[in-house]
Amino acid sequence: MTEKERITGFGGFFFRARDPARLAAWYEENFGIDPVPSDYDTQPWHQNEGPTVFAPFNQDTAYFGDDKSKSFMLNFRVASLEKMVAQLRANGNEVTIDPDNPHPNGSFARVYDPEGNPVELWEPQHNRD
Repeated sequence: MTEKERITGFGGFFFRARDPARLAAWYEENFGIDPVPSDYDTQPWHQNEGPTVFAPFNQDTAYFGDDKSKSFMLNFRVASLEKMVAQLRANGNEVTIDPDNPHPNGSFARVYDPEGNPVELWEPQHNRD
């Protein structure tokens, strides 16, 4: 039996936005995600290797927030949830820290981008040891 070929990670996340330039600027300001380069000589944003959860949810889930029209939620790994939350709040963002932290797999917080898309922040358990 031949070993199954696997993907090596996400190569991009593409989604519609009302104001793509403004939203790209928000993600750069708040999370340090470089905007898409305008040429092939400039490198795009690079992420650190680490665990990634790929999880389809029931279409009626409330996990992405109260707005049932949202069909995705970003989840970003962070080295320090405390520092990321402070940075987001300093930039004027409302951030909700999961009151049940820490979970066996780490700690979580939630913020919404300017177009109302949910963004979950995850500090894996091993980062806090």
